[in-house]
Amino acid sequence: MGGDWAPIGCSRLILIFLFRILADRTWIPFATAQAIPTVWGRDCTHIGMLYPGTPSGVYTIKPVGVGNPFQVYCEMRPDGGWTVFQRRTGGAVSFRKNWAAYQCGFGDLQRDHWLGLQKLWAITRVRGSCWVLRVELCDFEGGSAFAEYKDFKLGGERQAYRLTVGEYNGTAGDAIRGIDPVHGAFPGIDQNGYGFSSLDRDNDGCSPCIFGDIATNDCSREEGEGGWWYSRCGLASLHGDWHPARDNKGWASGLHWLTWRGPATYSARATGMMVRAL
Repeated sequence: MGGDWAPIGCSRLILIFLFRILADRTWIPFATAQAIPTVWGRDCTHIGMLYPGTPSGVYTIKPVGVGNPFQVYCEMRPDGGWTVFQRRTGGAVSFRKNWAAYQCGFGDLQRDHWLGLQKLWAITRVRGSCWVLRVELCDFEGGSAFAEYKDFKLGGERQAYRLTVGEYNGTAGDAIRGIDPVHGAFPGIDQNGYGFSSLDRDNDGCSPCIFGDIATNDCSREEGEGGWWYSRCGLASLHGDWHPARDNKGWASGLHWLTWRGPATYSARATGMMVRAL
């Protein structure tokens, strides 16, 4: 696949028109169906600019250099259109997937899903473009937080979709760089600059990593067998097992953002990840 767009084996998703009620802008199930205009664009930011006032929903996009268009969920907000590439609100969709699944994507665009590394790379790879990554988190006690990173980039497949992020802003803490708001930076666990790892494709920084009396060579295996940009292994990991209320604390697996709900392991109720072009 390399530097070319070739979504081999990725099934096409059926376009279903839905309108989403976002009373508190958290990741909640969709409610009332509403027809969405048949519009196209390079990405959700582009669609929002071309068609102001369009609602959030599933749209077809065709990024620059991509042969075949594909569908994404666009979160339309006052600051622009955001292309959603991850959403988790429960345990219906397992994130215990292999490399091929994380590359192509899985789940339901209208609900819990992972868009796919190759599609995310295709959206954000245009030379000269600048992207913001936004991570949104909800707990079981009614709280929420967010983390935004400027200059979000992914490497191509040959770089294992290496993650690069710039300046942090938000209320959740800079878990990707391992900077705790109370304890400061944790040395050696900065996930910025690392490739993506899955259960069957290890690109983390452990050879091994020692945690107390436990040694591990594989962060994905220790973090609920989900794929992520692990380092040694890191404070951010949103692709482990989803745990329900009152059974979401103390798990090594889980939806962790430990600069927000830490240092003890706390698995979030809901998460969302999205990008917007500047």
